[in-house]
Amino acid sequence: MVRKRNPNGAGTITKRKDGRHMGRAYVTTPDGTRERLTVYGKTWEEAHDKLLKALAQEKAGIPQTVKSWKLGDWLDHWLEHVVKVSKRPSTYVLYELMTRLYLKPGLGKRPLNRLTVKDCQTFFNQRIAAGDGESKVRNMRTTLSAALTRAMKEELIQRNVARLVEFSFENKDADKNEPWTPDEVRRFLKTATGDQLYPAFVMVFYLGLRRGEALGVRWADVDWTGREIRIRKQSQRAGHSLHLSDVKTRAGRRPLPLLSVVRDALTDHQDLQNEWRDKAGDKWTESGLVITTRTGRQVEPRNFNRSFDRIRAAAGLRHLTPHGARHTCASLLGELRVEPRAAMEILGHSRSSVTLEIYQKASSEARRRALKKVEKRLRGD
Repeated sequence: MVRKRNPNGAGTITKRKDGRHMGRAYVTTPDGTRERLTVYGKTWEEAHDKLLKALAQEKAGIPQTVKSWKLGDWLDHWLEHVVKVSKRPSTYVLYELMTRLYLKPGLGKRPLNRLTVKDCQTFFNQRIAAGDGESKVRNMRTTLSAALTRAMKEELIQRNVARLVEFSFENKDADKNEPWTPDEVRRFLKTATGDQLYPAFVMVFYLGLRRGEALGVRWADVDWTGREIRIRKQSQRAGHSLHLSDVKTRAGRRPLPLLSVVRDALTDHQDLQNEWRDKAGDKWTESGLVITTRTGRQVEPRNFNRSFDRIRAAAGLRHLTPHGARHTCASLLGELRVEPRAAMEILGHSRSSVTLEIYQKASSEARRRALKKVEKRLRGD
C-alpha cells in the first residue's frame, strides 16, 4: 500500500499509536509569532481537511490560536493581564469574586472555544434555582461576557455566547423600591437633620447623585461664586481599601446648579467640619472631601446605607434603597416633564435609553392620577 503524503508546504500528517491521525503545520498566532498548530482526525482525510482549513486561514492572513484554553484558565489570564492593569480596582474585585466563587466552579473546565449558549443558559438557570438574586446573576453574566469579549478581540473565539443568555426573574419586591413622594422625601430629610451625612442625603435627593458621587464630592468641586457643583470623583470600596476615583464615564463628569437647599446644607456642614478638625487636632486626615468621618477620612459606602436605613425607619417610611433615592429624583424629573436630554445630563447617564426607561416607570401616585382621569372621563364628569 502506497503511503499518502502531504504536499510540501501543507504541513505533515502522521498516524498515532491510538489510531488517530495527527496533522501539524506552522501558523501565525494573534500575537504575531509563528507556532506549530496540531489537529487530529480519525482518518488521514479528516486530518488533511483540518490542515487545509487552517492553512487557508493562514494564507488569508487570519491569526489562529494554537493553545487550547479552558475557560477557567482564560478567566485567570484575563483577570491578571487585562482587568488588573486596565480597570478600576473595584471592577477587578467584582470580576475576581464572580470568577472565583461561581464561574470557575460552574464552567471553568469547559473548553473556551467550545463554550455554548446552552452551557451558559444551564449554568445561570442553576444559579437562579439555587436562590441567587438578580443582581448577583447579572454580575456573573457581565463578568463572563467581558472575558469572552476580550477572547473575541484576541480571535480565540468567534462569538460571545454569554450575550445570548436570557433571564426570567420574578420581581416579588418591585414595590419595595417604589420612588418616594415629595412628602416622604421631606419627612426623611427632616429626620436626618443634624446627621453628619445630611448633606449627602440632600445631594442624592435634590441632584440625583449616586451614593459614590455624593461621598466623592470635594470642597474644590464646589464653586460658591458660580453657584455650581462639579461631579468629578466617586468613593468606592475595592477589596480591603477605599478609593477616590474618577467617575466611570464622560457623561458622569457633569456640572450641576448649586441649589439653595444644597448650598445651605454644605455651608452648615463646612462649619461643622471645621469644629471636627479643631477637635481632632493631629488625628485629622485632610482628604479635601465634603463628606467625611469626624477625623476627616472617607466614609464607608456601607455606613451610608446603614445610616440611610436607620433614618428611614425612624421616620416611619417604607423601604427604599439609597439608589432608589436617586431614582426618586429621576422619577420627579419625568413627572415634571423635564426634557429627557436635560434629565440625562443631570443624572449622568451615558445612554438616553437608561433615562427613558426610568421615565417610563411611572410612580404609583402618577398611575393613580392617570386612572382618575380615565374614571372622570368615563363617568362623564
